Amino acid sequence: MSFSVNTNLGALEAYNALAKVNAGTQKAQLRLATMKRINSVADDTSGYTVGKQIEAQTLQQKAQLNNISSAKNYLSTAESALQQITDKLNQIVGKQIDAADPLKSSASIAKDIRTLASEISSILANTNINGAQLLASTDGSTAVSSPTFNVSGASFTVDFASASYLGSSTLATAVGTTNLQSTGDAQVIAFDTTTVAANVRSALGRIGNLTQTLDSRAEYLTAAIANNTATISNIFDADMAAEQLNATKGQIGGQIATAMLSQMNSAPQQLLSLFR
Repeated sequence: MSFSVNTNLGALEAYNALAKVNAGTQKAQLRLATMKRINSVADDTSGYTVGKQIEAQTLQQKAQLNNISSAKNYLSTAESALQQITDKLNQIVGKQIDAADPLKSSASIAKDIRTLASEISSILANTNINGAQLLASTDGSTAVSSPTFNVSGASFTVDFASASYLGSSTLATAVGTTNLQSTGDAQVIAFDTTTVAANVRSALGRIGNLTQTLDSRAEYLTAAIANNTATISNIFDADMAAEQLNATKGQIGGQIATAMLSQMNSAPQQLLSLFR
């Protein structure tokens, strides 16, 4: 074994071992502090890239889930309004049957029907969300255009208020002040609500179908978000128990390596015995 004062190879090797142990300990301690396995791209380049892509996808899915919530609120508001209209149409039919009773006042019944028709017109004209009309324009004369929501990466059109379902201007005017307020009692009592009621039921049926579709897509997105979140956790989150073990092991190893470095660094002092 040779001795050298200028170059202490043993001490250098012990120093390198100590530096390696300290680096591992610091990495474990950083992961414990941040609770993240990946704190820089260098920790896992492939995992970082894949994880960020999944994070972006998850954010999009959460936005789409919010769009579904907005669409369902839209449909729920319209459904409540149309159910009220259905109830009032049924009341009109009931009053028309009452008018066949000679003991009832036809004039009073006609007045009641006009009141109900006016309420229907008001519902049509005033059912809105954030200023957007759902069933008809503000004057109750025409149906509104169908809004479009981005759901599951595709456009989703809420078209229950279109002419195919709501009857467009027919529903808005047929039972409103335009046709009933200016006609005689006999014409009001004889007014046929069949077509109007059918249009309302058609629109309600369409709302039911759209809601079912939204529920299905919401269920898919909820599951996808949960799965993506689990995947992101597996990629980025630290195993706290394992990192605690690594940190403890590193601290012990660092203490031992420091002691060995001290001993190896003092080894050349043995040469002094040769000069006594």
